[in-house]
Amino acid sequence: MKLRVLMEPRHGATYDRIVAMAKATEEADFDAFFRSDHYLGIDSTDPDYLPTDSWTTLGGLARETSTVKLGTLMTAGTYRNPAVLAIAVASVDQMSGGRICLGIGTGWYEREHLAFGIPFPPIGERFDRLAEAMEIITGLWTTPRGDTFSFHGRFWQLDQCANFPALVQQPRPEIIIGGTGPRRTPLMAARYADEFNSGGGKGSRERFENVRRICEEIGRDPATLRMSATYQVICGSTREEAQRRLARLGPPGERMLSGGVVGTPSEVVGSLEELAK
Repeated sequence: MKLRVLMEPRHGATYDRIVAMAKATEEADFDAFFRSDHYLGIDSTDPDYLPTDSWTTLGGLARETSTVKLGTLMTAGTYRNPAVLAIAVASVDQMSGGRICLGIGTGWYEREHLAFGIPFPPIGERFDRLAEAMEIITGLWTTPRGDTFSFHGRFWQLDQCANFPALVQQPRPEIIIGGTGPRRTPLMAARYADEFNSGGGKGSRERFENVRRICEEIGRDPATLRMSATYQVICGSTREEAQRRLARLGPPGERMLSGGVVGTPSEVVGSLEELAK
């Protein structure tokens, strides 16, 4: 089991704080550093939330680190034109020397979309849009240099796109698709992803079994799809310190910690060992 760090920076974390966390992740020899892709806090009325753009900051982290993998968990497919997103990810792939991963999903936070004027269609349409986005992103990434890429779908139209940054990773950067839905999310992962993320730890085993079954249905070897889960950790040198840290987060922290652990380093290790089983 590989351990990675996911940072939720929208609650007061400046770019310098994000850099410090990414460097600490690298120095501690974790496998990867991920950040969320959000512009609004869990408490949408919190005046202290300080949004930072994920792909802008990941470009900075690409130059501030040297070995740790980097990525989003998850970029909302609603936020950006998929061709523009493909170029952004390819640019960070170059800047990082081939260490970037694209975690992507349908988008879920309706209040955030409304706050920033981003359309938030029904879930069925968001899945349809994400499917087209994946065709565009993977198509642009794998089009041989000198050829052109066109796409004519319901939501997106690309006409003979020829100019594209060279990728370091071949044939393309890793893609992570995840969520808790029983059918369309695992089907998207089986078709397009290198990794399926089940969301929180609870129910992960069942979601892993489901996506493996769907891989078999479409003719993909389930062993070629890596499995992962998110697990919220609040750690302190004592249990009391860990509880104080949780209390500082307030109700949003309680919601984020569903399925996670609050405790000392030894308690966190024990919890992770149980999770690995």
